[in-house]
Formats: sequence, C-alpha cells, structure tokens
Amino acid sequence: MRCLMMEKTIKLISEDGRRVDGRRLDEIRPLTLKIGFLKNADGSAYVELGRTKIVAAVFGPRELHPKHLALPDRAILRCRYHMAPFSVDVRKSPAPSRREIELSKVIREALEPALFLELYPRTSIDVFVEVLEADGSTRCASIIAASLALADAGIPMKDLVAAIAVGKVEGRLVLDVMDIEDKYGEADMPFAMMPSKKVVTLLQMDGHFTEEEFKQAFELAVKGCEQVYAKQKQALREYYAPSLAEVSSIKEG
Repeated sequence: MRCLMMEKTIKLISEDGRRVDGRRLDEIRPLTLKIGFLKNADGSAYVELGRTKIVAAVFGPRELHPKHLALPDRAILRCRYHMAPFSVDVRKSPAPSRREIELSKVIREALEPALFLELYPRTSIDVFVEVLEADGSTRCASIIAASLALADAGIPMKDLVAAIAVGKVEGRLVLDVMDIEDKYGEADMPFAMMPSKKVVTLLQMDGHFTEEEFKQAFELAVKGCEQVYAKQKQALREYYAPSLAEVSSIKEG
C-alpha cells in the first residue's frame, strides 16, 4: 500500500512542461562520446548519456573458435552486454542475467544490418559492452557505443547506427527516457536506425501507444537519432582529424 501511495505522489512532468532533470519533452540528455577509450581493443568507445555510462570494445575480425561454428560466406557478429555489479543502486550479481542475454541479442541484431559481414568469411567480430552506471536507455547507449567502437576498429559499415528511446510519461511523449521515467511511465520504445540510409534496425515497445501516439513517437525517435548521429560523426572527425592531417602533411612533404 505504501509503495502505491509513493508512486502516486511522483510528479515526472511539471506544469511548465519540464521533466525531473529540467529537460523539455523533446530534449535528449547531455551526450559525451569518446573514441579509442581502450588501447588493448581493436576498437573502442565510451558513452555518457546523462548518468548512463557505457564502454564498448571490439575485437576482430579474427579466427573463430570453435571452428565448426564459422560460416563460409560471412563473419559472425557476437555481442555481450553486461552490467557491472556497481552499475545500479542495489548491487547485482556479476553472473549474466536473462535480461543481459536478451539485450546482447537485441544489440547484435541492431548492428548487423550496418556491417559488411560478407567481407570476412569464417571469422568472428566480437563486441563487448559494459554498463558502468545505469540510468535508463542502456540498450540505446550501448548501440551508440558499439557502433562507434566498430567504426574505430575499421570494420566496413554501411552507416553508423544511432539509437534513442521514446516514452510516454503522464500521457505525454518524451525523448530519451531515463530510469525513473521508464519505471513510472506508461510506455517505452527503444529505437535504432542508420540515419543516412533511413533504415530502422531496432524497434521495440513496452506499454501502450494509440495509433496517433505511435506515429508521433516514431517521428520523435527519428529526430532524436539524427541528433545522436551528428554527435557520433563529430566524435569520429575530432578523433581522427589529427591523424589525417599528419598523413596529409607527410604526402605533401
């Protein structure tokens, strides 16, 4: 009974349209992207989406073990999503949960359409995603990080994959759902796409939208992904610009 009373007293959107963290309904949280975060990996990236913190590492293409799992016409993309025991308020077990196994599959399926896997037959490309701190939208932040890590590893891609979640809170659509909105909202729609190709690679939903709300949520998700995409490209340009400038100067010399 007490929990129900507590839930009813939580006000997630103020009278002037501000959310708990001060954002407007159509604003994403501050997004920080870092490329080449881990030197031991072939490619890596670090993402901060508000308080959600994710690191992704890529290894490969490399020989697949056991070899009988290898495919003769393409590489196998393997993804592991894992939440650190300290990533949530109540310590979680370090053992992989059913949710982590499911999200590993979701992230892999969101990334596969962007990759030219046929260029690397009989190999594997391994993506490891570690959630350091969770405050909602961890699967979307993981896709953002993994996409950048794949690009950093030099894996040929049709496009980067951008991701964002749209939710319904107190009857209103909100962009980039954080934890408290996910817990007490009416709906949550994780979404990923290749923006330049206009191809959706992930669309899930938990909760209920009307037909009109779904159309509006889809449009809002596309706009959010375009914002994320611009920041992804900027992060790659800033990271590789010094190297490209050095190569250019050597050629000119």
